[in-house]
Amino acid sequence: MKILVMGGTRFIGVPLVKLLVSQGHEVTLFNRGKKPSPVAGLRTIIGDRTDSQQLQDKLSGESFDAIFDNNGRELSDTQPLVEIFRDRIQHFVYMSSAGVYLNSDILPYHESDAIDPKSRHKGKLDTEAYLQQVRAESGFPYSSIRPTYIYGPRNYNDVEAWFFDRIVRDRPIPIPGNGKFITQLGHVDDLAAAMAAILGNQKAIGEIYNVSDTRYVTFIGLAQQCAIAAGKNPSQLNFVYYNPKDYDFGKKKAFPFRLQHFFASVNKAQQDLNWNPKYDLLSGLKTSFEQDYLPSNRQQADIDFSTDEQITQS
Repeated sequence: MKILVMGGTRFIGVPLVKLLVSQGHEVTLFNRGKKPSPVAGLRTIIGDRTDSQQLQDKLSGESFDAIFDNNGRELSDTQPLVEIFRDRIQHFVYMSSAGVYLNSDILPYHESDAIDPKSRHKGKLDTEAYLQQVRAESGFPYSSIRPTYIYGPRNYNDVEAWFFDRIVRDRPIPIPGNGKFITQLGHVDDLAAAMAAILGNQKAIGEIYNVSDTRYVTFIGLAQQCAIAAGKNPSQLNFVYYNPKDYDFGKKKAFPFRLQHFFASVNKAQQDLNWNPKYDLLSGLKTSFEQDYLPSNRQQADIDFSTDEQITQS
């Protein structure tokens, strides 16, 4: 298939593009050209996707069988792209987020569960609603993916690296509450595999899929798994428990996860896509530590631990 990948040179895009190329697809990237292609020789269209006129000028004359919209955050990012290709595309795969779900006491989240209109991912909610509308009007062939926390090599969000930063330096690990909130991570390579499995799958047209690991973990459990991945003894970790309401961190983020139970069922993706995660949490964390954290020399970087010190010195 001829495939357009929006972005394609950062976190999620790297394993996705490599996988699509290995499967024999003809892949074109659309991005600002600031980072090299994950696969040498791929055609790249240089442009700013947030400029609808640029999208029109650079893409209206192009033809693709499928599009992966990896980096659309607002409806205004995605709508112009859909309007260009709405009558001449076989599959449009949109990257949403499990962060759109309304906080609930009934878990795990299922794709049919209530969504939060006040979510910080409102742009993705608006986009999903638009895609549903276009499908109802003209049969537009879209699928949407809602990952939970994504981790793995090249992660530009401090998820697993937040724990590694403290573990490798033998620092105390501030944990909100009692550390028993349950969360869920999914490896970026497993996400890419699910995305590729959606491609051309007629069962997936018009559907939304949670994509993550099949198991869940507490904050304490995650720290311990990170310690093992980093070659440390998890029993030696020094946890400092605190109540976030007792502190004013300003605009700084003291902890990388939302302070609630947050995990989703991936049964639908497993059934419809014939997909299963390759990585368990520990093996996935080892890829982060060995393939990214150490090679980048982050263990020697100057990390801002000011919120930690605010907690531990109170």
